[in-house]
Amino acid sequence: MLMKEYRICMPLTVEEYRIGQLYMISKHSHEQSDRGEGVEVVQNEPYEDPNYGSGQFTEKRIYLNNKLPSWARAVVPKIFYVTEKAWNYYPYTITGNYSYLLCSFLPKFSIHVETKYEDNKGVNDNIFDTELRDEETEVCYIDIAYDEIPERYYKESEDPRCFKSEKTARGLLQEGWRDTQDPIMCSYKLVTVKFEVWGLQTRVEQFVHKVVRDVLLLGHRQAFAWVDEWIDMTMEEVREYERATQEATNKKLGTFPPAIAISETPLPACARSGPSSAPSTPLSTEAPDFLSVPKDRPRKKSAPETLTLPDPARRDSAFRLPSLFSWGTSTPQPE
Repeated sequence: MLMKEYRICMPLTVEEYRIGQLYMISKHSHEQSDRGEGVEVVQNEPYEDPNYGSGQFTEKRIYLNNKLPSWARAVVPKIFYVTEKAWNYYPYTITGNYSYLLCSFLPKFSIHVETKYEDNKGVNDNIFDTELRDEETEVCYIDIAYDEIPERYYKESEDPRCFKSEKTARGLLQEGWRDTQDPIMCSYKLVTVKFEVWGLQTRVEQFVHKVVRDVLLLGHRQAFAWVDEWIDMTMEEVREYERATQEATNKKLGTFPPAIAISETPLPACARSGPSSAPSTPLSTEAPDFLSVPKDRPRKKSAPETLTLPDPARRDSAFRLPSLFSWGTSTPQPE
């Protein structure tokens, strides 16, 4: 197990980022998804927690085989996805990721993320419960302006050193901007990675943390760089934007689930498989129940270590986003 705490400051307030986060996640997922690869939204519904009150529950499937390094692709089946479940009680969130492979071969792999947001420059050393955070946990500060980002993700229009918001007049961040910026907020993320496979554990856990760091850097850069697109939105407007982009992303990915409806009626805590109380969520050392191999299933000693499944043929349907949502790209056409 490898645990790290990430701190990412932004020239925003916590209240502003509540809208910006939802907008960024939806738009980013749409841009990064393509046929057979990307993020499929399975559920997105209100959720009621006895301690934290009203929140939002989301479940996603992240298909990313082609994005893995060659050494990782060599030990997993060709078709697999990661299931992500998140409970958002902003400004506190819990996210759990579990590997879900379409075969019985399954290394124990999980990612657990706890997030808290505060209006400061990352100076709170006691934001997480001491029972959850090891005293030796490494603290990693991520600078959205001056930390190196992988070249394939770099866009000058999303570079906080080059971008200046027309609506907020924030941007063109200079060295040491966190000491002088007002307003400023910080995303505190406690990330625990587990991969319990002898011989691969250290390598995989370190690799996943590197990916997490890159994803956090890119996401927070984009949230700020797109600020003029979302800063005037209300919560109702960003939820409608989220609903429309999720449906479009699912079609772009090549999946056809029922239309996503963001219900106005919060679900009781017992209606979800999530925690009844967010802070008490245990980080299980066991794989989720749905990953267990049935006891009565015969096991072949000669079973291969990997399994390649054919990609089911699917035909996309044409879709068109409302004119309110412009991606700057052409509308996909049916095959």
